Order: sequence, then C-alpha cells, then structure tokens
Amino acid sequence: MTELSGADRVRADAAARGLEVDIIERPAARSLEEAAELLGISPGDIVKSLVVKRSDDTYLFALVPGGRKISWPKLRALVGVNKLQLPDASLALAATGYERGTITPLGSTTPWPVYIDEAVVGRRVSMGAGEHGRSLFVDADALIAALDATVADLSDPE
Repeated sequence: MTELSGADRVRADAAARGLEVDIIERPAARSLEEAAELLGISPGDIVKSLVVKRSDDTYLFALVPGGRKISWPKLRALVGVNKLQLPDASLALAATGYERGTITPLGSTTPWPVYIDEAVVGRRVSMGAGEHGRSLFVDADALIAALDATVADLSDPE
C-alpha cells in the first residue's frame, strides 16, 4: 500500500466525516495579506491550524483566524492547564504528520482535540490542506461539527 499524500489524507478524513471540502492549488505567499489576495478572500477568512503541546506531551489544535493570535491565558483556562506551548517544527510534524504551513486537523496522524476561535463561526474559511501549494476551503460550522470542536474566545488581535 502506498502512503497517501497530505491532501489525500485530508480528503479521505473529510469524506469519512461527511464533510465537504474543496482543495485548490495556489502559489506560495510571503504574507497573510498576499495569501488572502491570491485566494480572493479577506485575511480573517484564512484560518491557522496551530499545534499546541501540553506538559504531558499530548497535543491539541487551536484554529485561529488570520490577523489574530492565540491568547495563552484564555486557551490555558479553556483547556484547564497551566502550561501550553508551541512545539518546534519536528514535534509538530511527529504529532500530526504535517509540516508547518500545511497543518490541518483533518487527516492528522493522531486525532487531537480541536479548539476553534469563535470569530470563525458562520464563515467559509481557507486553511492548510496537508501539503505545500494547496489550500482547503470549508464551511466553518460544518468543520466544527465534523471535528466535534470546542468553540470559544481563544484569540487576541495580532
């Protein structure tokens, strides 16, 4: 059996969850603004999938819209821990099977819990699609339901 590409893992997981996703090819972008312009959307419609490490070496996904960053105090309170951190790129890859810049909860090698910022609700968003040069488009509310994600205020403006 051949190993699936990142985008194929995303498609397979989305299909298994009954989630409709569109994956498109796109050129590389040097900034959030450039990426949004290339995709024809606003920066806030691009969602960053951040892998966050707990002190017990388990992980979670924090999904935050463009132009915003994780609020560590809010996320720690939500998760009920006093220590969280962004792992280095090699740990993020080991935890998800995806390189930084391509990370998505869909098709992750381990299905970690997902926390999504409330600003994403009700939007059609773009996010990593498991490999470089591709973006995924999905209805955020359908994504939240398919991942059984926790929706909360977990970000601050950048």
